[in-house]
Amino acid sequence: MKASTERNEREGNLLFPVFLKLEELKLLIVGGGNVGHEKLSAVLRNSPATQITLVSKTISEEIKELALPYPNVTLYQRPFAPEDLDGKDIVIAATNDRPLNEQIKVEAKVRKVLANVADTPDLCDFYLGSVVKKGDLKIAISTNGKSPTLAKRIREFLEASLPDTTQELLDNLTQIRSRIQGDFQAKLKALNEVTSGFLKS
Repeated sequence: MKASTERNEREGNLLFPVFLKLEELKLLIVGGGNVGHEKLSAVLRNSPATQITLVSKTISEEIKELALPYPNVTLYQRPFAPEDLDGKDIVIAATNDRPLNEQIKVEAKVRKVLANVADTPDLCDFYLGSVVKKGDLKIAISTNGKSPTLAKRIREFLEASLPDTTQELLDNLTQIRSRIQGDFQAKLKALNEVTSGFLKS
């Protein structure tokens, strides 16, 4: 039984989930079409103060309009140059040009910049999962790059299932946690009791 459990832990989705303080990092997006718009929109929705540079030979009007209210977003309408990666922490390649995406990945690796190449799991250092957001609650969903559509469906289900009072609950739990006395185990037991009926209908 133990061997089976260990084997299951070594198989399947081996990605390590993290939540980045993206507003403290510098991001490069390469691509000015629909996919670039999708990635820029997702970043601004989750971390609106992130320092973002977007480079592309052509930049859609939708991207220009989206970026307009954000002084932290800089658009360069020109071809990608390897020097665009200098000083960056993360790059998202959102072009439909496979050789260019491969070049971006190579140049990023040389500079130790983490890379995501849209719709190309084999070139990615990390994936961008579907995100459920209710106030301060954020849940990221990963299918290991295999089915963004399924991740989207699960996101829609969770968004519909989580109550609109989720933020109120989080605020109340913060106050309760600050008042609970005792050691870690005692606090954990008290919080488990308080939250036990959260998702029950």
